[in-house]
Amino acid sequence: MEKSEGKYSTIHYQKYLELEKILNAQSLRSAQLGQPAHEEMLFIVVHQVYELWFKQIIHELESVIVFFDDKEVIESSLGAACARLDRVEQILKLLVEQIGVMETMTPLDFLDFRNYLFPASGFQSFQFRAIECLLGLPNEQRLTYHGKRYSSVFPKEQQEQLDQIYSRGTMLEVVEEWLERTPFLKLDDFDFLKMYKGAVQQMLRQEEQAIQATEYLSDKEKEMRMKMVGSTDSYFQAILDKKTHDQLRAEGKKRLSYKATLAALFINLYRDEPILHLPFRFMTCLIDVDNQLTTWRYRHAQMVLRMIGNKIGTGGSSGHEYLAKTAQQHQIYADFHNISTLLIPRSALPELPKSMKEQLNFHFNTI
Repeated sequence: MEKSEGKYSTIHYQKYLELEKILNAQSLRSAQLGQPAHEEMLFIVVHQVYELWFKQIIHELESVIVFFDDKEVIESSLGAACARLDRVEQILKLLVEQIGVMETMTPLDFLDFRNYLFPASGFQSFQFRAIECLLGLPNEQRLTYHGKRYSSVFPKEQQEQLDQIYSRGTMLEVVEEWLERTPFLKLDDFDFLKMYKGAVQQMLRQEEQAIQATEYLSDKEKEMRMKMVGSTDSYFQAILDKKTHDQLRAEGKKRLSYKATLAALFINLYRDEPILHLPFRFMTCLIDVDNQLTTWRYRHAQMVLRMIGNKIGTGGSSGHEYLAKTAQQHQIYADFHNISTLLIPRSALPELPKSMKEQLNFHFNTI
């Protein structure tokens, strides 16, 4: 029982952390079935730790989404969002490192208890699926599980909880809405898209001239380099022409709306302007989280290959093959990654009008 001291109360370390519950939650099936396997303890502890960290990641992601529920995201909220996504990235790095601990168990050690795990599988981690949903992985992009919906392995109540995440708004959706509210794309004396197109055309002309003028390339190499440079009709077309972008979005090749993509490009190009520092950092945080999640998927796939080769997973999936495919196909923020394709040198950036520069700066009036 807790002791009260004024408005505060005292509590023991073990009680506060509920260690009795946590430290008695490792039930070895191999021992229960009369064939104790030493390595099963490690297997259980590692996966329990994963689930604890998944809980923390969900806690952070949900709080960041709440920041973007308002029509106006204030600077302090954006700073806190960056800090919490930084934390998520660090946790994911830790989860990648944790695989090394698991690999101290050899494949032969794993075989001592693997048969006792059927049909349990990491595919049945509800919290991991919740993380994917919160970040914005679309259902149509997911690999299926025996041809069934990804959530079919969960009870009806949990399936409804995953659906509710999408109905409330994922991270990608609330960030898209936030980007669409960017006010600097077209003002009276500045049309970002028009100015950007002119800068791209000039940049491409200069690169083409440099290729043609060099004496170190053969005609065939020059032709190849010219194709690599591209044109306003190649990968720039999706940003210079809304119809092209919308068509790619309809085909599932892009996720962000045209206006949100323009805003993301503007923030990336003019990131040095004071007011755009935090928005740029926030988008970088999303990319970093996406990268770490992809790294974890790939590292997990490699561990499974090492442990069971090409055997079927305990849950009935194709094991390593399935996990490797998720690393390739379950990237969520590809649109932010692809902004790099559209960048131009700082020296080629269209100059912002003085009035706009003032809006993007921090000004203090002492009068």
